[in-house]
Amino acid sequence: MEYSIHTSKLNESVSKLKAGDRVYLSGTVYTARDAAHKRIINLIENGEILPFDINGAAIYYAGPTPTPENSAIGSCGPTTSSRMDKFAPTLLDLGLKAMIGKGPRSKEVCEAIKKNNAIYFCATGGAGALASKSIVEAEVIAFEDLGCESVKKLTFKNFPLIVAIDSNGGNLFDIGEK
Repeated sequence: MEYSIHTSKLNESVSKLKAGDRVYLSGTVYTARDAAHKRIINLIENGEILPFDINGAAIYYAGPTPTPENSAIGSCGPTTSSRMDKFAPTLLDLGLKAMIGKGPRSKEVCEAIKKNNAIYFCATGGAGALASKSIVEAEVIAFEDLGCESVKKLTFKNFPLIVAIDSNGGNLFDIGEK
């Protein structure tokens, strides 16, 4: 199936999505890679305020290149998601609704996705310049010292994705192996 979904409707939409579905995602998405995830987890452990509301949020595992003139963002392709696997279950338990990256996830992350009615999307690796065309706004909101790995608030417009792991446990990586 093919869907156009706004991030504000993820809570209502996740249950109908199945592994292999195509989704054009629009709305607010936050970037965070491993360095930012480590800091976010430290904030949680210390009872501090997070740089964005994790409940219902979508995180894109990406570290965009510098922004060229007259563009919203530089090349912005997905990072290998398994690097965030040690952090993902905690964030999913706090209400994270969607993760976007590339590659398979650990068993623990797959279970946390099911437990929390969340979803994992894959973006096309190696196509960061093309992906950036679906990002209409970008703003650094935390950890500016991390450079490309800072947390950014992005606005997606019809960003093309594939459902890789759905909220019922359907897993495109398992299906592909079989």
